[in-house]
Amino acid sequence: MLGRMRAVTIPEHGGPEVLTLAEVPDPVPGPDEIRVRVAHSALNRADTLQRMGGYPDPVQREFEIPGLEYAGTVEAVGERVTAWSVGDRVMGIESGACYAELVVTHERQALPVPAGLDLADAAAVPEVFLTAWDALVVQGGLTSGRWALVHAGASGVGTAGIQIAKAIGARIAVTCSTGKMQACSTLGADIVLERSPHDWAGELSGLVPGGVDVVLDVIGGEEADRNLRSVRRQGTIVQVGLMGGGTTSVNLGLLLTKRIHWVGTTLRMRPLEQKIAVCQRFIAEVLPLFEAGALHPVIDSRFPLDRVADAHRHMEADANIGKILLDLTGN
Repeated sequence: MLGRMRAVTIPEHGGPEVLTLAEVPDPVPGPDEIRVRVAHSALNRADTLQRMGGYPDPVQREFEIPGLEYAGTVEAVGERVTAWSVGDRVMGIESGACYAELVVTHERQALPVPAGLDLADAAAVPEVFLTAWDALVVQGGLTSGRWALVHAGASGVGTAGIQIAKAIGARIAVTCSTGKMQACSTLGADIVLERSPHDWAGELSGLVPGGVDVVLDVIGGEEADRNLRSVRRQGTIVQVGLMGGGTTSVNLGLLLTKRIHWVGTTLRMRPLEQKIAVCQRFIAEVLPLFEAGALHPVIDSRFPLDRVADAHRHMEADANIGKILLDLTGN
């Protein structure tokens, strides 16, 4: 007989008040999967969109449980699992269902928690550092000496992007609200620009003649045209979000004359094989930078699981610098 766990469910779509803490059946690991006792999860913008019915989990589940990332310890392993043992510290990303006491994942999609990183902080790593690294380095081609531009520099992805750029010897400009500019500078951003409606693109053009090599954009909307003006010839724009809207007018002539690469990407919608591939490369190339002290999660605040609605309100107020965590221990 299956046990039961606590999880945050979405019985109907709407505001933060629809998030409901309930008891649901424990997930059962398959032959190549591990089951993780989740100690901490974290919020992402995708969670708030899913709550409102705008970004559904691609996996059909009996209960709709949000949450894209987790940190915890291995509780059970499938019969073909060789990489993990019960008690190992792990973290990782999923398409959903991480606002829960237990989560199952493919053994090769789980990430080891780096030595020296507290489990309490590890849930702030997987989604934003994977997203920023994949966008800037893997798809954007950012290398030492090149320039990156990252929007929402004080967000989880933004704070991760600043650190990754500096760790590989690149230079980085960010946009953010005025109240968050000092935080971005402290993290190491070379140029910090006030976000739109301020003319950040005009200011950037005077500071980085010729344009940046790669843009990581979580905003979309009216920033899209400014991105086209701000990227160098044959540069790359990586679109990972649309917080500012998905419909806008752009000068497509710039796309042609500057021979710009414009890439749309999400981690959530990728097939399992692609998720495994990016996770394995992340283990080899990025996790050692945490152990060396070059990277660290930036944590804004923590909420117990039974205050998940307040956590969502905090995120939607755009008040956070870095990650908002959900603590499942001590509830």
